[in-house]
Amino acid sequence: MTPVLTPAERLIALLREPGYARHLTASDWTAVLTVARAELLIGTLAYRLHGLDLPPHVALCLSDAKAAAEEGRRAALWEANRVARALAQLGRPVILLKGTAFVAAGLAAGCGRSIGDCDILLPQADLDRAEAWLIEAGWEWVKPDPYDDLYYRRWMHELPPLIHRDRDRMLDVHHTILPPTARPKPDAARLIAGAVPLANGLAVLSHLDMIVHAAAHLFADGDLTGGLRNLWDIHALVGEGGCEGLAERARHHGLDRAVARAMRLSHALFGTPVPPQWQALTLADRLYRRRILARDGWGRGRHPLTRLAFYLRSHLIRMPLPLLLRHLWIKGRKARAAPASG
Repeated sequence: MTPVLTPAERLIALLREPGYARHLTASDWTAVLTVARAELLIGTLAYRLHGLDLPPHVALCLSDAKAAAEEGRRAALWEANRVARALAQLGRPVILLKGTAFVAAGLAAGCGRSIGDCDILLPQADLDRAEAWLIEAGWEWVKPDPYDDLYYRRWMHELPPLIHRDRDRMLDVHHTILPPTARPKPDAARLIAGAVPLANGLAVLSHLDMIVHAAAHLFADGDLTGGLRNLWDIHALVGEGGCEGLAERARHHGLDRAVARAMRLSHALFGTPVPPQWQALTLADRLYRRRILARDGWGRGRHPLTRLAFYLRSHLIRMPLPLLLRHLWIKGRKARAAPASG
């Protein structure tokens, strides 16, 4: 008997093999498109299914998504150009991260990719100068609260987030890829030294470091919200550039466990070509898989206890428990002291 697939599993099946579209009913399409939107994969799906004979309402929805992804790509590249211009005095390329890096480098991972903030990586020694030049060029702090500002500067791997006053675009300025309080300690200097220059004062991480960063972002720095999109990033990166030398690079950055899990889950869900040692899921991997696929046909989260467990985990892996409890106590006290709105 053929197992009944969840909407998230049908989305995966479509991304793996676009020809699966011929098996979907109208109600299947509604659920799949809803989950694709919730997981920020609707643009990617539109590119994967481009040229197929689809139901008219599906074709229209995906055409709109494709156009929106293209506009998002243009906006992301323009914002990267503005950042590079503002930081030209640094005398070094600005290293792009995540979705903006994928589209700037013309990678398959950027095809239809939903792009939110502009994320960049700079040496920590350059942060003070970069901050001043960005503010002069029109960026402003999103978090004016003194405690939030101090929290970012002391405990996080990035400056407090910025937003441009005219373009309303967010900018995250990283000096490494994980909080200094996290257990893994990636080698930021090697990430920067290995970056690949592009045109116009921009650069991207090396191919292997892109995969390491994607795995770190997915499994060592969050609660796996949006994990399916991040796992697709990894699948696309490996599919385009391979993974030779990845295990050694991951060990150097202290992220071998995160990278191994990313490879196993990417192989299991998307059929990513990986070496034999990364092909069999562990029991723990199955829990991660459950969390990544926790969407119903309305795009809502399923498995509330699983999601809660990963939410708590995301805080515990970012900082030691005493520091976390102090941070939560301060934030709770500030929330209680804030005046009620309305």
